[in-house]
Amino acid sequence: MSTTVTDEQIQALAATAKPYSVALLHWGPARTTDGADAIELEHQRRMVSLREEGVIAILCPVASDTVAGVAIMTVPAEEATKIMAADPCVRAGMMRCEVHPCHGFPGDALPS
Repeated sequence: MSTTVTDEQIQALAATAKPYSVALLHWGPARTTDGADAIELEHQRRMVSLREEGVIAILCPVASDTVAGVAIMTVPAEEATKIMAADPCVRAGMMRCEVHPCHGFPGDALPS
């Protein structure tokens, strides 16, 4: 670590924190069920739609046999839980979802 950060910088950043929710999607036991490709396509369409609507701020599919993806959501955890419970892959048992409240800093983004 070569950058020195002062206590004041940490406090100033912390004062800008906003509440978000993080949705962690894990592959479930029905991942390879009949019709899985069509269900996953509907899941992808829904997630991209939620991103376009601003409900998902950051969408990160994960290349893993256990983790399917991560979404940073702009809604409270209770609402995020309801949204993700209606996901086609979650409903089909292809994925399970954990939602946790978190905080982030406005303006943070993935590099281009």
